[in-house]
Amino acid sequence: MKPYIICHMMSSLDGHALTDGWDRPFKNSAGALYEKLAEQFAFDAWLCGRVTMEEIAHGEGYPKGLASAPIPRTSWFADPQADKFAISIDPHGKVAWRSNQALGCHVVEVLTEGVADDYLAYLQSIQVSYLFGGKTDIDLHQVVQVLAEELGIERLCVEGGPHVSGGFVNAGLVDEISVLILPLVDGRGAHPASFEVSQAAWQQPTYLRLASAEVQEGGAVWLRYRQA
Repeated sequence: MKPYIICHMMSSLDGHALTDGWDRPFKNSAGALYEKLAEQFAFDAWLCGRVTMEEIAHGEGYPKGLASAPIPRTSWFADPQADKFAISIDPHGKVAWRSNQALGCHVVEVLTEGVADDYLAYLQSIQVSYLFGGKTDIDLHQVVQVLAEELGIERLCVEGGPHVSGGFVNAGLVDEISVLILPLVDGRGAHPASFEVSQAAWQQPTYLRLASAEVQEGGAVWLRYRQA
């Protein structure tokens, strides 16, 4: 049991996903278009990795010494009936949330069992939900099963970064890939591609079929693919 999973990415013509160094007005307009297109998926949860979520959280660490005893490594949901969820892939518990909301959605942290008790106590104190995706590494199959069974999530939009998106694709969990191709060449070979998988984890290429291609404002092209 798993949600229908859409991986929604934004990319330069040469396949790079990070927007630092791009002209700010261009980056802002492209970001607005990216979010506008994402709304068409009618998802009830969206998911990002730690780096992206730290930018959203704007936290500055969390207080230590909150845990008075070991905390069980079991799922803890503060608001399982929320209208929409923001899922944070954060294996080591580093995102310092200021509240349990991200862009108007209830936050759910995805952690490994090695996370500090103080971090779990901190999440509970601000009513941020959490679940465990594995002992030392995140098992995405396990994660999406919990999201479906415990939170009733039916449509999940994965929005990166590149390693998170690559991990979902490599695990064979993605039903649809959406890429907004922007009219620029980034040119920085060291920058990550839209989908990144470590050599050790890579299984095989993922073959897709084109579902639609639409020209967007400003010369961007929106491509949607499904499993071949």
